[in-house]
Amino acid sequence: MAQKNTPVQAGKQYPIEIAGLGHSGEGVGRYQDFTVFVPYALPGETVTATVTGVKKNYAKAQLEQVIHPSPHRVEPSCPIYFACGGCQLQHLDYPAQLVQKRQTVVEAIKRIGKLPDVVIHPAIGAADPWYYRNKMQFPVGAAGEKVVIGCYAQGTHTVIDSEHCQIQHLTNNRIAAAVRGILEDLQLPVYDETRQIGLIRHVLGRVGTATGEVMAVIVTARPQLPQAEEIVNRLRQAIPGLVSIIQNINPRQTNVILGETNKTLWGKNTIIDRLGDFSFNISARSFFQVNTKQAEVLYNQAVQYAGLTGRETVLDVYCGTGTITLFLAKHSKKVYGIEVVEPAILDARQNAKENGVTNTEFITGDANVVIPRLSRQGIRPEVIVVDPPRAGCERSVLETFARMQPDRMVYVSCNPASLARDLAVLAEHGYPAKEIQPVDMFPQTYHVECTVWLKRKHIASSEAGRC
Repeated sequence: MAQKNTPVQAGKQYPIEIAGLGHSGEGVGRYQDFTVFVPYALPGETVTATVTGVKKNYAKAQLEQVIHPSPHRVEPSCPIYFACGGCQLQHLDYPAQLVQKRQTVVEAIKRIGKLPDVVIHPAIGAADPWYYRNKMQFPVGAAGEKVVIGCYAQGTHTVIDSEHCQIQHLTNNRIAAAVRGILEDLQLPVYDETRQIGLIRHVLGRVGTATGEVMAVIVTARPQLPQAEEIVNRLRQAIPGLVSIIQNINPRQTNVILGETNKTLWGKNTIIDRLGDFSFNISARSFFQVNTKQAEVLYNQAVQYAGLTGRETVLDVYCGTGTITLFLAKHSKKVYGIEVVEPAILDARQNAKENGVTNTEFITGDANVVIPRLSRQGIRPEVIVVDPPRAGCERSVLETFARMQPDRMVYVSCNPASLARDLAVLAEHGYPAKEIQPVDMFPQTYHVECTVWLKRKHIASSEAGRC
């Protein structure tokens, strides 16, 4: 519905001057001082766009023509780029993507965090911005008699068939192609989430980029998988390096991809990959960074900001399966990993054991409960490292960090908006951010990761509270 007193109307076409990119990679422009979001438009461009929706303070529009193109505009190499929702920035050359990702961080820190004095370094780009994803998880759908496997079209649950995804590891593309052919030949029914009928929901691939080990996962709506032996035989013939074939069973009516139950159809339960000096067992449900090479860059930056000498006690909060923990342990006296998800803690302990790391302790629980308990036990960390989910930290958790009075903190984030909000809270409690290093973990998309160095302001002891 059109809003009153707005200069644009739905269904009409307007010239738009594009000033920047939004948080999802769309162009942000203005028409008569009214904000208009235009996907696939780039900063510095003049475009014509048809308005598709109008709100009180902004409108959304569809790009029709680029009148004055950016010098950084390129022709996307993917033939389904404009239909598929997997990438958002293939029409922008890679050096310019890095500039824009840094700018996304700058704008969030200034606008949301109100922190104008933080040093924000240029984003560290990938040596190769293509074929980097070691993990694929594609929905399976049907187009008539044809099986389609790929990403959802942006903003929908319509599966766009992807025969050669240019950000997936080539082996993952082979897995998708093999499963597509198997399902068509064996006439196995794909799952229809609207009618909640059918069997095959998703196909996953995991590749150990350092080891060459490969896992294929077929997600089904029921435990019974007809012709499982034939599926195994054909996958083994089609996929070099395959060491594990898993059936994951997800009977729930949900958008969550994986169910709770895994069944090993053939081979090992896990594959092995390496990050730095460490090896990690990766199951179908394990968290592991999808860009192995850039993950190592990110974690090494976190260690650098931690400023470790081998004498420090460190808390690694939201430690997951212990990847960052092991990097920190190599340079620390003791690292405590804290994570609320118990299966992740079990994986973390196993990862430490198999890598011969003995100066870690992994604790299951909420940081608000675990950290004060450690304080009462006389444990005072010199460094706290935090790598929270995309939503960031609760304010109470940040306040708990500050009460522990570490000398410095390192914050690893995948969301500039929640990062900026949390950095503002930490600054209020005596921990201003000094430097931010963006790292491009996801080329061709709008996502950007950051590592932040925060240093404690020294205050009078009478003002300092402890847990």
